[in-house]
Amino acid sequence: MAIIRAVRGVEPYMGKRCFIAENAVVVGDVVMGDDCSIWYSAVLRGDVNPIRLGDRVNIQDGAVLHTLHNRSVVEIGNDVSVGHNAIIHGAKVGNNVLVGMGAILMDNAVIADNTIIAAGAIVLSDKVLEPGVYAGIPARKVKDSDEKLVEMVRGNAAGYLMYKDWFTAG
Repeated sequence: MAIIRAVRGVEPYMGKRCFIAENAVVVGDVVMGDDCSIWYSAVLRGDVNPIRLGDRVNIQDGAVLHTLHNRSVVEIGNDVSVGHNAIIHGAKVGNNVLVGMGAILMDNAVIADNTIIAAGAIVLSDKVLEPGVYAGIPARKVKDSDEKLVEMVRGNAAGYLMYKDWFTAG
């Protein structure tokens, strides 16, 4: 069974039709919208500051979301995919975003709507990104956003809605 527990008197809140894998950890001031999925070995640690997820957000296997005490929060918009083993530490992520596997978003970074952060990229603290594709260490824009990119990101999030339903159906 997943670890879902209060910290400092604040319990996590899950919207409708959410899936939390059996070995995921969701603690403290975490609020999820509807149709979210938290996959195996993912950790959402809202012990020192809030974590907020919009609707249809998937946090994939091994990803970690955390913040700095009283200095940053995690805010994630709608239709966002956070890839396997990614780290979001106190960053703000817009709508329709794909955070690639192993990517790292540092405190107070701001990721625009309709953006892809490539696998392994590191977005440094306080960076504000415009829509597009970002790769490298530190992350740099390598491509502008276009409708094809937007549809690909939406398709990834939609796939995780389907996977979530597989796990909650029976």
